Amino acid sequence: MQGYIVNRPDEGAMDRILQKNFQNAAGAVLRLAWQAGLLRDEIQRLTWDQVDLPDQLLLPDRTVPLAPELADWLAALRDSRDGRSETVVLSDRDRRPLMPQSISRLARRALDEEGQTAVRLIDLRHDFLLRQLETHNWQYVSRVTGVEAAALKVHFAAYLEEKTVSTRIRRKAPAEIDEFALWKLLRSERTTPAGVALWLTWQMGLRLGEIVTLTWEQVDGRCIRLPDREVPLTSGVEAIFRDLRGEGPASGPALRAPRSGRAYEWTRLSKLVRAALVRGGLDDLTLRDLRMDCQLRTGGESQILTLARRCGSVTRAQVAELMGVSKSAAYDRLHQLVCRGKLTQVGARYYLPEAVVPPERHEAAVVSYLEREGFAYRQDVARLLGIDPRQCRSVLRRMVDKGLLTLCRQRYTLREDAVAASSGGGTSMV
Repeated sequence: MQGYIVNRPDEGAMDRILQKNFQNAAGAVLRLAWQAGLLRDEIQRLTWDQVDLPDQLLLPDRTVPLAPELADWLAALRDSRDGRSETVVLSDRDRRPLMPQSISRLARRALDEEGQTAVRLIDLRHDFLLRQLETHNWQYVSRVTGVEAAALKVHFAAYLEEKTVSTRIRRKAPAEIDEFALWKLLRSERTTPAGVALWLTWQMGLRLGEIVTLTWEQVDGRCIRLPDREVPLTSGVEAIFRDLRGEGPASGPALRAPRSGRAYEWTRLSKLVRAALVRGGLDDLTLRDLRMDCQLRTGGESQILTLARRCGSVTRAQVAELMGVSKSAAYDRLHQLVCRGKLTQVGARYYLPEAVVPPERHEAAVVSYLEREGFAYRQDVARLLGIDPRQCRSVLRRMVDKGLLTLCRQRYTLREDAVAASSGGGTSMV
């Protein structure tokens, strides 16, 4: 499929058009299309409740940041209206909301007068999109224009820096979940297919394959009966299902594609979820991240912390065996617990925070101990730091290499110059 043919307007001509139509309906239409990327129907339905000056337009499916020039123009327009209409774009003649055909006609006439005969109203929106791509990544552009990643890839790949849109998330560390942003997204999406999938994943730990095959027959009272387990409904999901039951048949697939009435294919639902996460500013989150977070909150976390308390520490391999997951998944769960302050990582081991000195304080703690006691064996340092004696080897070796300690017959002492620096108030060694 070929990309869209975008008839980009001449910037000078657009400036002249907007100046000539500064206070009329044609100017309002063209400004909202060219400077905010709004569609014709969005222009027609825009109300002052959606205009959050001076920052943004609050549309049903997205938030559009306002450029200063457009914000100033909207503020002046609102002041001139004196609250006489809720609708932003009104007819010049009778001050009533415009019909879609009238919006197109006004835009066509104003563009033709400045020689922009090939430029359509939709071209102004596309030009806004392309200008955003010049300074922002595709996730941002998708978020402020409402154009999904798949559509950007198909129609605007030629304008992308890498000539493609990749929805694969590559990162070195697990994502940290912004729960406030996620709750905001869940409330806005609610009973949309993406919203339901997000609710079922984050609140109940369902996999995407389980969601697309879920039927109303499996939703029994206050739980979902899956082939291998029963999952209690949370209050939020229970409310979602009540609303969904009122919108369609009470049997068959719980999630139905609007056109076919059949269950969603997992690839399509996955794209819808991805687009929703991008719109919500959660670009680096995946359903897998949300499912793992649910598992931690509903049992995995307490099991891992209990094991750490019983054994003194845990490793990735121990958690993988405990939870029946891969070592990679076990690492992700441990990292989430570290981010939440539930565990402290020292090398490859994870400890309860109250039982261990955090790595950033190791050197200071060892120096303080040696100033007080004079010398220490490796086992002494292990007890001091609360870590495995084998892990002390790397800590002590690093301090020796930095010139803080000396080692003689398995005994560690402070170097004399390090003691002098410490007594003189120096802190650079820690």
